Amino acid sequence: MDPGQLPLRDLHLPEAIGWWPLAAGWWVIIFLVLAGFGWLLIRAWRQRRFNAPRRYAMRELASAEAAYLTHRNVVTLGQQVSELLRRSMLAYAPRHEVAALTGEAWLDWLDRDLPLPYFHTEGGKSLLQLPYRDPLTDIGEVDINALLAAARMRLATPVSGTG
Repeated sequence: MDPGQLPLRDLHLPEAIGWWPLAAGWWVIIFLVLAGFGWLLIRAWRQRRFNAPRRYAMRELASAEAAYLTHRNVVTLGQQVSELLRRSMLAYAPRHEVAALTGEAWLDWLDRDLPLPYFHTEGGKSLLQLPYRDPLTDIGEVDINALLAAARMRLATPVSGTG
């Protein structure tokens, strides 16, 4: 028999393997990656929400400092800083732990978790008397920079046990 007359067809190669539909392993990897991104997004959102009072307090402190530079009233600044610290710490610590503190106990609590005892310096201790002074009488020397630095450090440092 003549080989040219045989009823043979050309060789047919199989089609190339496509990338779709994906194998089960790829679906698992995609799910894990999306779950990881979702978890990171939720965690970042919670951290941002948790730090919102701290960011607000830092803006308020900057506003009080700017107002002080305008009117130069130390007593008003002392009142604003004292109120701001109290409200800010109530946002991060239990009410029963912070609300009733006064005097040295309040300064001790404010110095908690700080690298140095900022509120047991002259500037920090002025926080106890400054809000209650008469703004028209002689106030004497008050280290405003130390008071503001102590307040900034307290607001920037997380309270232990709260993140």
